Amino acid sequence: MGIVAMMLPPPSVPWQITGNHWLSLPCIHPRDASIHLAGVVHAGAKAAIELAGSESYLDGNGPPLIALRISIGGETKQLGADGMVWERELSWLPTFSCVVGDIALRGTIFAPHGPDADLPGAVIAVSVENRGASAVTVSVGLAGTLGHRQQRIRSPRVFDDRHSVSLRDGVVVVEGKGSPGYCALVVAADQEGALCAVDESNLSWEIAGDFSLAEGESAESAFLIACGTESDGAVATLGVMRRRGWRELLAVTRAALQKIEQATSERGVDRLINRNLLFAYFTGVARAIDDGRVYPVRSRMPWNGRGLTTTDWDTLMWLLPAVQLADARLAREVILRMCELHGHAPGRGVHYLDGTMFEPGFSLEGAASYAIAVDEYIVQTGDDRIVEEPVLAETLYGAHEDVEKRRHAKIPLYSTELNPGGGIPAHPYTVHGNAVVAFALEV
Repeated sequence: MGIVAMMLPPPSVPWQITGNHWLSLPCIHPRDASIHLAGVVHAGAKAAIELAGSESYLDGNGPPLIALRISIGGETKQLGADGMVWERELSWLPTFSCVVGDIALRGTIFAPHGPDADLPGAVIAVSVENRGASAVTVSVGLAGTLGHRQQRIRSPRVFDDRHSVSLRDGVVVVEGKGSPGYCALVVAADQEGALCAVDESNLSWEIAGDFSLAEGESAESAFLIACGTESDGAVATLGVMRRRGWRELLAVTRAALQKIEQATSERGVDRLINRNLLFAYFTGVARAIDDGRVYPVRSRMPWNGRGLTTTDWDTLMWLLPAVQLADARLAREVILRMCELHGHAPGRGVHYLDGTMFEPGFSLEGAASYAIAVDEYIVQTGDDRIVEEPVLAETLYGAHEDVEKRRHAKIPLYSTELNPGGGIPAHPYTVHGNAVVAFALEV
């Protein structure tokens, strides 16, 4: 089956999306800010490892994996019952606000990014303000359910071991019973001492902290989410997040995103550019939870049918320009990783994220894209020393040889087996493919 047939309908819920290169949060419900799925990439499994509240997470109908809870004066309230207003700070950080009785609540969900903040985790930061005429006790916390775990390359495959929800030294641990479990997720309040409870039989858990707010008084609270290949590593990461502090993590993340932001003379255009730029930057490039190395993928979004497979053309001609615009250092890393993982067979088909073959099929554009991508990178960044990297030189020579093998015996045209999108061309000597080769040969 060609990759052109792997398109899925968009989800019915207009999900809020955020994350970093480690952790993806693609299903934040606009109704109540609940998180229905969290995912990481595992290089050893060649797949995304995803945890959800239920198997119907995409519809948003089942119980959430993580949800905010609020009670006022001992009475539990429904968050977002009277509506919730959403904004996207710096085009990537979902912020929400709503009113619950006399309490005004505002929150931000973010995955840390930037120097000393690039961690496999996320933070839910909440502020509450008492707008009533008298003092009130407010409890703000999280609750959740582990109802589904899956491994996904393109199609999701459910883990066949049992789920596990447990409590360890005031930290909620969410994982699988089997070994290896590939991913464990832990949740805790930013400060020790919050009330925590788990129901192991129902695979549910709850964390809560109380505030006493006078008239007009406000308070802040935050909850930390960390992940690792197993629970010990996830707990250790959570400890690092606590030590660095959620406010510092948020400040570093904001500063890093501000450096990425692009500016034109049109604010509406800026929003569109930056939203798509950051989406490509964070969903097209993953750091694997098990080895910490970069892996370009088609998309980390669970509704993208091409999933975690990739082609040379998609990465080097579609993804890399966005990464290059956002972060030249990461762009350099992506180019060299493409050479390491895929340079042994440039343009020869669709690959798993680790470079092994998923679907053979030669694409002329894919083989030629290496020379074009490197040339454009040097022009945009001035980093011509990248050509001194042995793996890059080997890849460029190999790509050139593969292209030359496709040259017609009598005329200077080159044949292809597949179009860049995976379709079979009507004729092997395509105009687009030969135009791309001509461009590459001029480099």
